[in-house]
Amino acid sequence: MSRIHPISPENAQGKSAELFAAVKSKLGMVPNMMRAIGNSPAVLGAYLQFSGGLASGTLSNQQRELIALTVGEANRCDYCLAAHSALGQMAGLDADQIRDARHGSAVDAKSDALIRFARKLVDERGHVSGDDLQELRGHGFTEGEIAEVVANVALNLFTNYFNHVADPDIDFPKADPLACRVA
Repeated sequence: MSRIHPISPENAQGKSAELFAAVKSKLGMVPNMMRAIGNSPAVLGAYLQFSGGLASGTLSNQQRELIALTVGEANRCDYCLAAHSALGQMAGLDADQIRDARHGSAVDAKSDALIRFARKLVDERGHVSGDDLQELRGHGFTEGEIAEVVANVALNLFTNYFNHVADPDIDFPKADPLACRVA
């Protein structure tokens, strides 16, 4: 049961009601995480602006979902793993790609470099080396895309941590457990 009371979109007022309506028009629903975040219209608005801004960046939807799955697994966020497994499928990721991202790897070299860098950002709290950056550049990532990777990791850290605090009911199909959970 959620530890932060989720606001029902039907009972929302003011700015939260406006934001919920925008979310519902885009997703067809207002996820429980956003209902809990909606207790603060400022936080919900900031989250939606950050997420929307990154969606208009250079990284593809699939790449953003790979990052979300990697970060969600690193932080053991069951809500985010459920949501991004579903969203990843909608973005065109197959079950193997979703599983591999959660394990911190990918079959193709560019996605593997992306996932390993995202995981290193989480594990090392942003303290990556010049060699780590050079590896991304060697796989064709631009300076702007590297900035977007960092921003996507930060966005997902926020949602992971928020979900740990709020513990919203999972309203997406639960993610399959990994045979061996990544530490």
